[in-house]
Amino acid sequence: MPLPTILSGNVASATAGAFEVANSCRFNDGDSPRCQKDLADGHDTAATISLWFKRCTDSAAQTLFECYEDSSNYFRVRLEASNEIQIRDRQGGSDQLRLKTSALIRDPSAWYSLIIVIDTTDGTAADRCKVYINGTRVTAFGTETTYGSSDTIETGNADSTVNVGGSGASDNYLDGYLAEVVFLDGVSQASSGFGEFDADSPTIFKPIDVSGLTFGTNGFYLDFEDSANLGNDANGGTDLTEANLAAVDSSTDTPTNNFCTLNPLAIAVNQPTFSQGNCQSVAGGDWYPNRGTFGVTAGKWFWEVKVTTSGGNFHGVAGEQVNHYDDGGRTFAEVGHTAYTKDGGGEMQYGADETTANYGSTDPNDITGIALNMDDKEISIYDNGSIIVTDFALDDAAATTTVFPAAAEWNATVQYNFGGCSAFTVSSANQDANGYGNFEYAVPSGYYALCTKNLAEFGG
Repeated sequence: MPLPTILSGNVASATAGAFEVANSCRFNDGDSPRCQKDLADGHDTAATISLWFKRCTDSAAQTLFECYEDSSNYFRVRLEASNEIQIRDRQGGSDQLRLKTSALIRDPSAWYSLIIVIDTTDGTAADRCKVYINGTRVTAFGTETTYGSSDTIETGNADSTVNVGGSGASDNYLDGYLAEVVFLDGVSQASSGFGEFDADSPTIFKPIDVSGLTFGTNGFYLDFEDSANLGNDANGGTDLTEANLAAVDSSTDTPTNNFCTLNPLAIAVNQPTFSQGNCQSVAGGDWYPNRGTFGVTAGKWFWEVKVTTSGGNFHGVAGEQVNHYDDGGRTFAEVGHTAYTKDGGGEMQYGADETTANYGSTDPNDITGIALNMDDKEISIYDNGSIIVTDFALDDAAATTTVFPAAAEWNATVQYNFGGCSAFTVSSANQDANGYGNFEYAVPSGYYALCTKNLAEFGG
């Protein structure tokens, strides 16, 4: 059966007055990040794990949650390279539990809820480990081995270390975001303890306040609200220790306000290498296109771009299908209906038309602000907070279709900031008029960050 909808794209993120998730944590797999702590002697037949995740790549196995003793004894929840979720409990080198979903999880624009409820004493074998994705129980598994009635679970083993976003085997690090990570030791908590379906949009599953749950000996709650201590147990227990995580990994891209990022599934050819929560793009020695996850037909939108190294780069907007830049014809229409380039002297262009004016600095370390006005079909460009291109008209195609933030890059490393989590360090913390986003420079009046709350209000 299809999964229920989650908080993605142009949807309201929650009913007014509902519980709001303030922060998430970005895990960049190239940094080998994780939060961890040693377990005490806990409950050995019951546990519950609940977390929200937004993945960034589907090209490698990635650990979400793990209790690890050694390669023969561990409990692990992992996104597989083939895009299933696998839950595995090995004891003495043999699988007591191994569940691999039939459904594939690969949307980089969406937040997913995963809830795992364990009670090995349950009289019904299929109910000893219940799995819920987006609030609905999963009943179809490509691989299905479940607990025996006398089995104990690794989550209560004092010889194990719990790892969030990484593995004790020192591989399979997460490339994505985590929010509302909850571990209950000795408690088989119903899925309704972690989320509910929206009253106005009953196919949307959303988080609720978990602070009143019973956490048990080893239990914890990571809300990631303290950027100086991302391993803080908000339930008041022993904090987890962060490894290769820093304050810059604190994010406001959450299950209740989902932000735009780069979209690795939208690239037909010459896909750049994405990292830093899909906020950084590295292109090789050809023209490499990319575009964002959110498209718009109305409203006024703002984002920032920083080119750290470049042989060439154009930034603007594109339609849904992104192909590649044709340098020979000087056309950008396949990649973006309107483009701005700093490397070539700061020109504006669309189609085969290109201005000859130099609009400002070509310093690759400057921060370019892009203000897209889809109400008047115009785009403006800022350099380090100062406007250098005012109300440049979009071409006819861009004015009549859904457009996305987009770029074409050649031998370039480009860092993006859509407001939820930036690939470059933001020192001044500017929000839009609704209080959303985290930008280096002031958001122009009337413009907003590309996030679901703003899209629900202003987007087309």
